Amino acid sequence: MQTTSKLGFQPSGRVYLLLAIAIFGAANAVTRKLTELGEMYLIDGRNPISFCNVLFVGNLCALILLAITYGREWRQPALQQIKWQDWLSMSVVAILGAAIVPTLIFTALAITPVNNVILISQIDTPLVLALSVWVLGDRVNKWVVAGAVVSFIGVALTVLIQPPGTEMISMSTAIGQGAVLTLIAAVIKAIANLISKISLREIPLGIFSVFRMFVGTVFFFGATIVLYGSEHFMDVGSKFLWQWMLFYAAIIVVAGQSFWFNGLKRSTASEVSFATAFNPIVGILSAFILLSEVPTLGQYIGGVVILGGIFLNQVGVQRLNLLRPSQRPSTKEMSESGGFKGV
Repeated sequence: MQTTSKLGFQPSGRVYLLLAIAIFGAANAVTRKLTELGEMYLIDGRNPISFCNVLFVGNLCALILLAITYGREWRQPALQQIKWQDWLSMSVVAILGAAIVPTLIFTALAITPVNNVILISQIDTPLVLALSVWVLGDRVNKWVVAGAVVSFIGVALTVLIQPPGTEMISMSTAIGQGAVLTLIAAVIKAIANLISKISLREIPLGIFSVFRMFVGTVFFFGATIVLYGSEHFMDVGSKFLWQWMLFYAAIIVVAGQSFWFNGLKRSTASEVSFATAFNPIVGILSAFILLSEVPTLGQYIGGVVILGGIFLNQVGVQRLNLLRPSQRPSTKEMSESGGFKGV
C-alpha cells in the first residue's frame, strides 16, 4: 500500500526527464552562442570563449560542481570495493565520453550548422541498438529495427541533401567534414555506452560522475598541450570566460545531469526512451531561437524521416516493455544517453 509523501508535491520521473532533455537539447546551440558572444569581447584579437576553452574550462567547472555535489560518496569503504578492472573501464569511458566525443562535437559545431550536428548525432540510437544486440544479445522486435533503419536513412538524407548552387561548394565541403566528425563522435559514444553497460553496472553514480569528469579533463588538457602547445590555453585565465563557464557548467552539466539521473530513478525504460525522443526537436527549436538558424530543405526532409524512425522505435520499445512494465533502467547504463550534454 502506497503512502502519501509528507514532504508535499514530488516531481514525477517524466518531469525530471523532460527538464533534462530541454537542457541537453539546447546544449549545442548554447555552446555556439557562447563562442559568438566571445567574438564581441576579443583579447588581442583572440576569442576567449573558443571551443577549446569552452571544453577545458567547462569541464573544470563541472568537475568542481560535481565534486561538491557527490563528495560524500567518495568514502574509503566504497572506493575499496571497486576493482582495478572497474577503474580501467571508467578511465576508458571517461576518455571517450568526456574528452574525445566533446572534442569532435565542438569541432563539428565550428564548421557546420548546429541543426546538422543535432540531426546527424541521432545515429547514436541505432548504433547503440546494433551493438547491444550484437554484443549483449539484447532483445528487439521488428518495430525497433525498422525505427533504427529509418533513422539511419534520415541521417543520410540530412548529409546528402545540401543547398543548391555552385557558390555552396566550399560550404558543403565544411558541412561534410562536420558530418563525418559528428558520425565518428556517435560511434565512439555508442562504444562508451556499451562499455558502461558491460562493466560499470555497480559503480556508485557519484564516484562514476566525478572520476569521469576528472579523467576527461586531464586527458583533454594533456593531449592539447602535446598537440598544440601551452599557448593554446593562453586566455584560459580570462574572467569573462570563467563567469560564463560557471553558468554553462551549472546549467548544462550539473543541473541537466541531476534532472536526468533523478528521472532515471523514477521512470521506466519506455518513459526514458519517450523523453529522449524529444531531444532533436528541442535542439532544432533552440538553434532557431538562439541562433536564428532556419533548417535547410535537407534538414527538413532528414529531420522528418528521423522523427518517423523515432516514432517506430517508440512503438517497438512500448511493445517490448509490455512484459516488464515496472522495469527501470540502470542509471549507469543510461548515463551516456539523452543526447549531447555539453561536456
